[in-house]
Amino acid sequence: MSANPQWDVSRALGVARLFHLVCGVRDACVTPFLTLYLRQLGLAAPWVGVLMGAKHLVAALWAPFWAFLAKSYRKRRALLTGSLLGSAGASLLMALVPPRAEAPADPPCSASRGARATALPPAAAPIPRAEGAPGLRRAPAGGVHAPAGRPPGSAEGSVEGAGTTARVLPPVASGVRDTATAGASKVGRTAPPLLAGGTAPGSPANSSAAKGDAGALGLSLEGLRGTFLLSLGSVVFWELLTAPLEQVADDSLYEYLDFVDATDRYGSLWIWRLLGLSAGVCGIAAAAGQLECFVATSGPRGVLHFYGYSVVSTLALLVSIAFPVPICRRPEPSYKTVKALSLVGGDPRLILLTFTVFLVGAATSAVQNFLFWHMKDHGSSELVMGFSVALGLLGEILLHPFKTTLLRKLSRMGTVGLGLGCLAAQLLYYSFLWSWWAALPAQILSAVSNGALWWAVKASVEDLATPRTERPLGAMFRGHIFGGGSSLGSFVGGFVVMYFSLAVLYRACCVLLLLWLALLLSIQSRLPQEQKINYSKLLVMEASDTSDSEQGTERDWLVKAMREEYSE
Repeated sequence: MSANPQWDVSRALGVARLFHLVCGVRDACVTPFLTLYLRQLGLAAPWVGVLMGAKHLVAALWAPFWAFLAKSYRKRRALLTGSLLGSAGASLLMALVPPRAEAPADPPCSASRGARATALPPAAAPIPRAEGAPGLRRAPAGGVHAPAGRPPGSAEGSVEGAGTTARVLPPVASGVRDTATAGASKVGRTAPPLLAGGTAPGSPANSSAAKGDAGALGLSLEGLRGTFLLSLGSVVFWELLTAPLEQVADDSLYEYLDFVDATDRYGSLWIWRLLGLSAGVCGIAAAAGQLECFVATSGPRGVLHFYGYSVVSTLALLVSIAFPVPICRRPEPSYKTVKALSLVGGDPRLILLTFTVFLVGAATSAVQNFLFWHMKDHGSSELVMGFSVALGLLGEILLHPFKTTLLRKLSRMGTVGLGLGCLAAQLLYYSFLWSWWAALPAQILSAVSNGALWWAVKASVEDLATPRTERPLGAMFRGHIFGGGSSLGSFVGGFVVMYFSLAVLYRACCVLLLLWLALLLSIQSRLPQEQKINYSKLLVMEASDTSDSEQGTERDWLVKAMREEYSE
């Protein structure tokens, strides 16, 4: 076996582990912090939702298409190389997108650049304070004054004010920018601003006061033609290059192991990806906090994430040279995806599972898109945000040894229900977030709301699928259905945040999940129990020579397994 490097299984698995680890670090450099960077560009919540919805939609539709073409024309290695090389360059396009003129300033970097100013300008009088508000704003006449009507704990300022004063804005002001619009001073604030990046601050508690004021929320045509359209083009182009990588790599490795009957060693590779994500999300956040002010002399913070992504993509490109891609492949039916789709429409259990995964995708996008905004408004650093993500990933790894016990004790549907309940509890908890550290305990529940839930979904799919359709059906749930839910949730979530608040979005998703959980359990209990083939019993019957007769042959497990596969 080792004499032929093509079928060196140990070497192939070692390269695959390293590749998954590096790709996990690569994705962690940007993906968790992308919406935070879009906020720094000056985009309000609705347009961030549109961008993320487009990103999820492209991934859901484009990845399977490219994976099919790469397999049909035997160009998988070329696709892996092109995807890694192209995405490394495309990610830098986001770093070139200019922020809006009203985009939020960078308090730490602004403070370092303005630290040389140790006194106010000579013409400026002592700064008055209104209700303890710490923010500053350039007055129309050129003077500096504190804005009226601002409660303690919130702040606003201007680019000019940040550059001419030595005072450092508190972290809670990060991402907030005031404007001279007429209606901005009329809105009272009772919570840290959330709709950052527009031309007026917004608030989770009272953003509805700005309804109909499109200019105040950054929805003007001028903003759409500039930062938004450039960001949309960059994100879509970047996702077109990135989306096929994971599916093509997984299919290549699985077929390689399947050819040598070693697919049992395929199941543990996902752990290496989670380890890469955990290390990468903390590492890039720590590096960004230390180096960003030196790398980014102008523009928004966060560009270092894209530089790190490009560097790690180059490293993954080097590893992909040795990634196992099978040259010879067994003939397989080309209609497996169509057959998997027909299975979903013909089985009530799969239909219920489809709606469940779709709703989970929609609710999860609400957390992924705006949780970091919420934490930033409460003074969190990127390192704490990265650590919160790592907590959930490491919890999933630590829970994995109990996977079999969990599925056996609770059943697959019971584990799905537990995952839905934990996700609903997380959303409800986040809606009452009171401090940056308060998000950390709830992140531990991600081990169940994400890990255990997907284990149950995968086990259900494998149980309900016909032979040779398990992987296409699983890929459909992971890609099309979950990605479609994430896309719709992103599109809708941004506008809910604009017209209501982030707390309303989280609570609405919580209520929706709980209602679906009650309906799911009610319908599931009324479905007839499906009779499955008992392979152990059939093997015992075969050993007792019952398969020698015509009736025994009819029961033979191999015949039953192959009949449906080759019935056509």
